[in-house]
Amino acid sequence: MKVPSVKLPGLRRRKVNDLPGVTAVVRIDRRTKRLTKRLKPGEIAIIDHVDVDRVSAEALVACGASVVVNVATSISGRYPNLGPQILLEAGVTLVDNATPELFERVRDGDLVRVCDGVVYLDEEPAGKGEVATDESVLAAMTEARAGLSVQIEAFTVNTMEYVRRERDLLIDGVGVPEIATRMDGRHVLIVVRGYHYKEDLAALRPYIREYRPVMVGVDGGADALLEAGYRPDVIVGDFDSVSDRALTCGAELVVHAYRDGHAPGLERVHRLGRDAVLFPAAATSEDIAMLLADETGASLIVAVGTHATLVEFLDKGRAGMASTFLTRLRLGSKLVDAKGVSRLYRSRISTASLLLLVATTIITIGVVVFVAPVGKIWLDGAQDTWNGFIFWVVGLFS
Repeated sequence: MKVPSVKLPGLRRRKVNDLPGVTAVVRIDRRTKRLTKRLKPGEIAIIDHVDVDRVSAEALVACGASVVVNVATSISGRYPNLGPQILLEAGVTLVDNATPELFERVRDGDLVRVCDGVVYLDEEPAGKGEVATDESVLAAMTEARAGLSVQIEAFTVNTMEYVRRERDLLIDGVGVPEIATRMDGRHVLIVVRGYHYKEDLAALRPYIREYRPVMVGVDGGADALLEAGYRPDVIVGDFDSVSDRALTCGAELVVHAYRDGHAPGLERVHRLGRDAVLFPAAATSEDIAMLLADETGASLIVAVGTHATLVEFLDKGRAGMASTFLTRLRLGSKLVDAKGVSRLYRSRISTASLLLLVATTIITIGVVVFVAPVGKIWLDGAQDTWNGFIFWVVGLFS
């Protein structure tokens, strides 16, 4: 009996029952957010990512990854990170603690097979890892929650260290650059490609239409604005996760630099023929965007996709997340977090109900016109008017 062959996304045409496991093109990168720019549905991702965070996991799921092979530990136990659980719930196979030499043996674009945690290249084992299960992830998360207090203490120490180093910036705004975009007395909308940013940005459409706030995209948040149909006025970040399309859309560019003034993203800006303003700071890019808006006189700052809770700070996996906590304390009531606004209120009237209402209204008007005496008079008048128009047109060509 001949075995039928099928074509699957990202897979070479092959017989389905040839070999067990998943055979697909592999994309390999030590930085997950760089990899997701190349990853196509059905392909295999090889990453080096300790404590896979929620944003990275959601990006891998959105790209359609069939298998994620991590040469690092997806849950190290430092804190209960959310990424592995999201991958498994989406049906993505996660191979954890894989052989580090995979980065030397496998090249981007190779066709590999993954079966029972073993990565095969040309049907020779190139590396192996542990297949994560719901049970193993649950056990690791439980253990991580038990050690959360240690991370809170470390977070507190880091916060105090950040206050010592950046007190001039936080308290007096020393070091905030001048920009050409006017924000004084205006609302500023800051968009980060974080949790639920798409839904919250869509829910803010009436607000954006009415107040026309200054649009600030933080790295990939600029692409999020473009995808939603808006053009960012300012783009802030180190520019490692924003497209060339966004950087050349006409927005003013503010490059996040290290404290010593070194800015890796500046070279890319110059390569695109654009100019940029430097903002040296030890804070995160979303924080300096908020500080920039505050220092330039914004009357209200609306944040989309930013980090708000302790778990989110830790899930981001950056010691510098202490700056986010302190920045929010400084901005106070001027900062409005739009996180979850899409779930706060949803219209109780569905699209189907609206269409039914419109159809019912049209039918009612039709019945009234054809049955009521006034409707008959109106129809007779309309018919006379139409006939007069026809006679006039005919007269033009007679």
